[in-house]
Amino acid sequence: MDKFYHIVTYGCQMNVHESEKIAGILSELGYKSCPCMEDADIVVFNTCCIRENAENHAYGNIGMLKKLKAKKRDMIIAVGGCLTQQIKKADDLHEKFPYVDIIFGTHNLNKLKDYIEEKRKRKKVLIEIEECDGTVSEGDKPFRTSYPNAWVNITYGCNNFCSYCIVPYVRGRERSRKSENIIKEVRSLVAEGYKEITLLGQNVNSYGNYGADIPFYELLDKVAKIEGDFRLRFMTSHPKDFSEELAKVIASNRKICHCVHLPVQSGSDSVLAAMNRRYTSSDYLKKVDILRKYVPDCAITTDIIVGFPGETELDFNDTLELVKKVDFASAFTFVYSRRDGTVAAKMENQIPEEICKRRIMELVELVNQQTRKHSAKFVGQTVNVLCEDYDGKRGMYQGRNEYGRMVYFKGECDLTGQFVNVRVEEANGIALIGKTV
Repeated sequence: MDKFYHIVTYGCQMNVHESEKIAGILSELGYKSCPCMEDADIVVFNTCCIRENAENHAYGNIGMLKKLKAKKRDMIIAVGGCLTQQIKKADDLHEKFPYVDIIFGTHNLNKLKDYIEEKRKRKKVLIEIEECDGTVSEGDKPFRTSYPNAWVNITYGCNNFCSYCIVPYVRGRERSRKSENIIKEVRSLVAEGYKEITLLGQNVNSYGNYGADIPFYELLDKVAKIEGDFRLRFMTSHPKDFSEELAKVIASNRKICHCVHLPVQSGSDSVLAAMNRRYTSSDYLKKVDILRKYVPDCAITTDIIVGFPGETELDFNDTLELVKKVDFASAFTFVYSRRDGTVAAKMENQIPEEICKRRIMELVELVNQQTRKHSAKFVGQTVNVLCEDYDGKRGMYQGRNEYGRMVYFKGECDLTGQFVNVRVEEANGIALIGKTV
């Protein structure tokens, strides 16, 4: 009789890729994927704790399984990821949801197979949270679910300790994979037909600072020179580590997409200092100038936080001014989320909710204006799109151009996994609509 699994993923692309690794482990155990938790023999929650809403969302979904677990007592519920790695969170989780069978952390994901096999033999709840031992995961066999896109970790953890961020505490100190293993993995993916490779890390451009044999720009250059028809992206870059050498590599390799995510977080020097970002707004603008000097058409995207403790109206206005100067192609905007265990959580002058709401609305309006303007530039142009999927609601295929814009278009046959030329006829916010040519 077939056994089925269902994975619930929260957070960023790194978590999406880790869920692929979880799927690989479950596949080795003989499980098959199913779309509904109700049909699953095992449900795994891969959690995120970067922001409070992600944590609350996970708690809500885990709570919804109480009745289902009562009906299907043999169903295994496992919870892992960043949420469980926080101090005392595993015990809190067990107390709130005693029907959860397995609780594991970010550093022992590779032991999930052993935990499942052990759980089958006993009724007792299995809780194991390990600390980072500095090792680098190699030899994972993910069950990839994002064709024609593939994610490749090049670093794990983070050494920056931004004052608002929980990542270093739940992911451990930064460590880098060997370049030869990364290149081997990418070469294999290209041979299997994957068309877009994204190199992943909390701070990809600090690769080489902690254990790697070459700097990031050299790794990127080597990966871009792998034979095959594919595009190359990387995320996320830290502004303090963005270099002129990296900009030159992007400019000299057409496989590297002219789209760089460079999180600024704030335009205020006092807020940046309080965030422990280790650059000023002027430093950031200089990095933008370097990037545009070598890659004039580069679409620069960013992350911005409003409502950081102590942020004044003047600080917020500095952020708005920086956004206007850079003219971002798009931006992810957030209200500061207080995370226990971080330096910022203990800071005074936490900003009232009503002020945060006003600021985020004003920022979003400015960002949306820029996004619509950048999208409008594509109208009338022919863009090269990697077709990723078919959108049944729209009755159109969808994919992104190298600048990260989602493009919708009609096709007479299945175009998934193919590069397609699309003439853009309409811009709708961040999305483009057109037809193949």
